[in-house]
Amino acid sequence: MCGSTPQENNCNEQDNHMMSDESQGREQDKPEEAAAPQSANPAEASQSAEADSIEVLVAEIEDLRDQRLRMAAEMENLRRRTARDVRDAKVYAISGFARDMLQVSDNLQRALAAVPEQQEGAADNGLRSLVEGVELTERAMLASLERHGVRKLDPKGQKFDPNFHQAMFEVPNTEVPNNTVIEVVQPGYVIADRMLRPAMVGVAKGGPKDMAPEPGAPNPQAEKDA
Repeated sequence: MCGSTPQENNCNEQDNHMMSDESQGREQDKPEEAAAPQSANPAEASQSAEADSIEVLVAEIEDLRDQRLRMAAEMENLRRRTARDVRDAKVYAISGFARDMLQVSDNLQRALAAVPEQQEGAADNGLRSLVEGVELTERAMLASLERHGVRKLDPKGQKFDPNFHQAMFEVPNTEVPNNTVIEVVQPGYVIADRMLRPAMVGVAKGGPKDMAPEPGAPNPQAEKDA
């Protein structure tokens, strides 16, 4: 045991020296223990950064894929619209010209209507030839328009269709269904499936409400432009 003698003092100095060495050893051990997790952090950070990069790349790929699909859909819609516009341009390009020609046809019909019936059978070959020439001209013009898709409407006896007919007057008539066209004041015309000019008609009033449709015979005049 250590006491107050010089030997005892040496003993105390040795004990203090040993305690100092042990504390220094513990202090040296601590940096190693603290450095251990720091040495693992770069690897974890690298893995986390790699995972984030993969997620970013996957998101970019999905975004590019969506853009490609949208672009393909837009191009297909554009192709369809262009094809429809080209088709409509071919079919309906002469609509304005056809309307002008219909006015000529109306004038020819008025000229024929102005000739008295008793004069048509007269011995005057000149007048008879003129009437025949006007009729031939009108038929030829209508045939030319029909070759280009213009079709004449003769709705007499059909059910009134506001899409293609214009009612000018009503006639009381209980023998035919209500809203039946019984008189055509001016014929109508369509180009393909579009109305070019409505037919001006007189319709029956006072008959049965509904006209029985003819089975298996759809009315092409009821078609509308999509």
